[in-house]
Amino acid sequence: MTTTTLSPTEALAEALAVAKGDFSEALTTIWMLLAGMLVFFMHAGFALLESGSVRNKNTQNILTKNLIVVSVGFLCWYWTGWTFAYGVDVELAAGEKPNKFSGHTQAVMDGFLDDKTLFRNWFFQGAFCATACTIVSGAMAERTRLIGFGVYSIIMTSWIYPIIVYWGWSGNGIFGYTGDDGEGTSIVGGPAYMDFAGSGLVHLVGGVGALCGALFVGPRKDRWLKPDEFVPHNIPFVVLGTFCLWFGWYGFNPGSTLSMKSKGDAYTAGLVAVNTTLCPCVAGLVVFMLRALVVPPKLLDVGGFCNGILAGLVSITAGCAFVKPWETIIIGFIGGLIYQGASMLIRMLKIDDVVDAFAVHGACGIWGVIALGLFGNPDEGLGGNGVFYGGNQLGVQLFCLLMIIVWVGFFSVLIFLPMRMAGLLRLSDDFQDAGADIMEHSPSKAYSQDASLTSAEAVDPASSDPAIKADS
Repeated sequence: MTTTTLSPTEALAEALAVAKGDFSEALTTIWMLLAGMLVFFMHAGFALLESGSVRNKNTQNILTKNLIVVSVGFLCWYWTGWTFAYGVDVELAAGEKPNKFSGHTQAVMDGFLDDKTLFRNWFFQGAFCATACTIVSGAMAERTRLIGFGVYSIIMTSWIYPIIVYWGWSGNGIFGYTGDDGEGTSIVGGPAYMDFAGSGLVHLVGGVGALCGALFVGPRKDRWLKPDEFVPHNIPFVVLGTFCLWFGWYGFNPGSTLSMKSKGDAYTAGLVAVNTTLCPCVAGLVVFMLRALVVPPKLLDVGGFCNGILAGLVSITAGCAFVKPWETIIIGFIGGLIYQGASMLIRMLKIDDVVDAFAVHGACGIWGVIALGLFGNPDEGLGGNGVFYGGNQLGVQLFCLLMIIVWVGFFSVLIFLPMRMAGLLRLSDDFQDAGADIMEHSPSKAYSQDASLTSAEAVDPASSDPAIKADS
């Protein structure tokens, strides 16, 4: 038996290679954990925005749903979500190919200790899963029973969303897998579906669920008879929530590089961050100006400005790594118009979507996926494949959009309809009149200050005392 002795130069090279590998893994783990934390922080934004958008008598109720989505969502992601979304069977016989419908391995983190990189991926992708479900809660606010929303949350995070993710992001699903020629393709041929951070796979999933939920739970009592009574009770919360969501989006989009081992990863993340900044700026301003100058009552609408910003963020999420900044500005401009049009259409149809969840996440999610089929020059080296440059991406983008809408819509109806018929979905009129906070929460008010006080009395408590008023 002979042993090979390395020269000092060879030993040093081997040690450097090991150290480089270790540093690369550590850097990627730090990158993905930080990005996952930012995505997780988006739930603070959702909580602020949604609680600010409801009437104050339902503040605790919507916050409870936000907490349930995260708590239940991550547990469902642990039990079945990750398995269906990323549990690709790699131990196949010669000639066999992985299942294209769903995953079925790594249940309850089986095998994670053999490949510890899976822990960081589980955390990052689990935050996405909870985000998709949170979108639904805002649309159904103020009149949805907790049990009904809880049931939907379980099925959304354990089945509906994970299957869509397997189709699009596992590398083996019907939206994108490696063909016999070694190139990426889809079940309908052509190129694989493209969606860098989830305009379709995350936001459209939540948007379709939100639309179905709003339809089946019905409008809030007297919503269309007394529209002035249904204004957001805390605009500062809405604005602060929007900034929190925008901040979290810098984990959502740049973090979707899923790696930080090379300068190529770093350059991609930089481009994504730029596009994630420009698009919401443009879309937000478009909506703000439309509501100030064109759409009655032609006043400055801060809440509309916020939703326009979110619409821009959703619009660029699919293509943020594949398009140039000037293309992003066009995408944001059209995204703002699409959001405004969808918001007006939803109201015209008298669908009570409290936070405009479908207009923001559904309509602009559709646009984001389509935009990636239009923009992105293949010759730029960014991975784009838009028809404006002779690419052939649009067909598969449209097919996958339809599949997402049908899948989410079918199961949402399958869940909401029986619950509505069983009386498990909608709060009674008495609950809605009194407010869910006072009927089923402890304490019975979200704010210690009496909500019946006028703004003047809130500033100067003495103004509510008749004796003091008389003296003055």
